[in-house]
Amino acid sequence: MKTLNLVHLNGLRAVEAAARLGSLPAAAAELGVTIGAVSQQILKTERQLGRPLFARQPRGLDVLPEAEAVIADLAEGFVRLERAVVRARRRDETVLTVSVAPVFAARWLVPRLDRFEARHPGLRLRLDATARLVDLEAEEVDLAIRVGRGDWPGTAAELLLAQRVFPVASPALAERLRRPEDVLSMPAVIDGRSMFSWALWLEAAGLPGRSMAVRHVFNEASLCLDAAIAGQGLFLAWQTIACDALRDGRLIEPFDLRVPTGLGHYILTPTGRRATPARTALRAWLFDEIGEAERAGG
Repeated sequence: MKTLNLVHLNGLRAVEAAARLGSLPAAAAELGVTIGAVSQQILKTERQLGRPLFARQPRGLDVLPEAEAVIADLAEGFVRLERAVVRARRRDETVLTVSVAPVFAARWLVPRLDRFEARHPGLRLRLDATARLVDLEAEEVDLAIRVGRGDWPGTAAELLLAQRVFPVASPALAERLRRPEDVLSMPAVIDGRSMFSWALWLEAAGLPGRSMAVRHVFNEASLCLDAAIAGQGLFLAWQTIACDALRDGRLIEPFDLRVPTGLGHYILTPTGRRATPARTALRAWLFDEIGEAERAGG
């Protein structure tokens, strides 16, 4: 590796960032330096390498065709370096960082943490509740749980639970629901960020082309559930958000019709990272808890 002594690492970082982002301002923002500093680092690196790497265009930087292989190797190298730094910073493998959507954390995961602790007293969880799909490698996340189709790039996705949707109502409203068409005469509370709509369930119930009267629209599914519990309307729920309220009798599922959405809850882990005993234990517990809730009708 003696040739690495001929080129400064900061210069290689500037080259890789500029190539990946396509402009000096974007590279400067990522590296936390000035545009002029990035430009000087790139020029210095090109001199040290004895060859140009970029064509300077008014709209930005274009990697020269003959430099594409060099840039690809640099990109792969910095990914490996970042992964090594992340691993080196890990101090305690008994602490697991789990990234989950806030609604999943609040309505399903947090109420069950005492059972995880009882089963694995030597392990601790650190929850990062965010709807954003984090970079599992860069942000030191051991495991994430997200709803989708299982096609997130750069991660290994394992289906935890296929999502099915169904109407839920407060006990008082549920008394007025005898047949599926009865939902059409009642107000609905809507999750404005949902990836599905009432049309999915209505069609499966033999009511294609019909629609619900909307009472409230929220930007958070957890608020929809609270509104349904308060008797403010029907909510098109799914297993993990509604199971505890159904079990406690705060909500009623008036019809025996749960419709697949084509989505699922997935466990996401960083591609290529070894499975630690702690992560394996958490994965097994999640599957056991999901299975138990499904068997209980949740």
